[in-house]
Amino acid sequence: MSVTRKLFGTDGVRGIANQYPMTSEVALALGRAIAMTSRSGRHRHRIVIGKDTRASGYMLEMAMASGICSAGADVLLVGPMPTPAIAFLTRSMRADGGVVISASHNPYQDNGIKFFGRDGYKLPDAVEVEMERYVLENHRSNMRPTKGHVGRASRVDDAKGRYLVFVKSSFPDDLDMDGMRIVVDCANGSAYHVAPTIMSELGAIVTTLGVTPDGTNINLRCGSLHPQQMMRLVPKHGAALGMALDGDADRLFISDENGEEVDGDQIMAICATYMLKQGTLAKNTLVATVMSNLGLERAIERAGGKLVRTQVGDRYVVEEMRKNGYNFGGEKSGHLVYLDYSTTGDGTLAAIRLIEVMLRTGKPLSELKKVMEIYPQKLINVKVARKEPINDLPEVKKALKAMEDEFGHDGRAVVRFSGTEALARVMVEGPSEDRVTYWAEELAGVIAKALG
Repeated sequence: MSVTRKLFGTDGVRGIANQYPMTSEVALALGRAIAMTSRSGRHRHRIVIGKDTRASGYMLEMAMASGICSAGADVLLVGPMPTPAIAFLTRSMRADGGVVISASHNPYQDNGIKFFGRDGYKLPDAVEVEMERYVLENHRSNMRPTKGHVGRASRVDDAKGRYLVFVKSSFPDDLDMDGMRIVVDCANGSAYHVAPTIMSELGAIVTTLGVTPDGTNINLRCGSLHPQQMMRLVPKHGAALGMALDGDADRLFISDENGEEVDGDQIMAICATYMLKQGTLAKNTLVATVMSNLGLERAIERAGGKLVRTQVGDRYVVEEMRKNGYNFGGEKSGHLVYLDYSTTGDGTLAAIRLIEVMLRTGKPLSELKKVMEIYPQKLINVKVARKEPINDLPEVKKALKAMEDEFGHDGRAVVRFSGTEALARVMVEGPSEDRVTYWAEELAGVIAKALG
């Protein structure tokens, strides 16, 4: 059964810092809510709080901690740390929940709050709805412990070291990166003090970018959304690859040795086909979203595996993996999840897994990425006055059928509505760029006429 969320989007609560809903008041209420919904039955319970490098993180961190303590739970503050580090620390420290204060790839004026359960996985929709009731209806506002039952806050001084050891332990003992040159762009975000250290301690010669955060320069002309400088430096320094993270370091952008992009689909193709050969891809299945390129699906099929698709959002990829026992999946955007190692996307860990394939095969990325042919793809956003099921629109169904008749198994279309804007997103891919463009524009026009 589907549930409706008012505060929460697909990845927590997000907005302009110090404007609703990203205010201190809402953060305090959310702190109380996570403390109350995460109770495990023991006398005192604990919540881990981490953040990225935005200036507004201090404001929201203190408010969140105050709310948690006021509900009788203790707070473990770890400071700026990647989102996957919070998932790991929550689980490894046996905490009852985790909080990440970050707006990921958004500019510094935005911020967000997302939550993990004690198992290190993002909270299910039903729990988020329960938390919203606490916040929006001031539910159980009279629950205010006193005396020794008020929560306490303390700092975890060795959080960085714990995470470093965890990520490095995922790299095989019989391999090393000795002498490998890598360009690492940390987006002036949460991984600025951990990702370069991990790579250098594994033996790489690291050139760094985006490692001087000042509270306002996160994602500014750097990181996974702006990797141009990193891509230029890779061939200049003779690097084997370049990696760019986003603000909270759960997303990865890769450059090959020639300074050319290797996107999330190509990374999945490289790693999944290698895992198929090694017999380590669970049930011979890769999980991706409806937006992943058809070329990825064909590459997996040629290697003897299959691709399962979900709706857009890494949380849905993880849900599918957990439900059916799969161990690798991700998104074209660079959210890559290895459930054998982590409960959520981890850009640094994903880079290590890719480097392992490079070292095992002895092949450069420019050659490895040839395992997948990228099908031409066209995406058009269409303004709509209302959102109706596509199957209820005869003219749209007719156009989709005509496109499918032309492309057969060599093309497809995905039509979905934006969750936050009055837009229909039309994506078409197929073997010919001209025909892909034609059908994307044709479908966009039909939808605009039907829903405009």
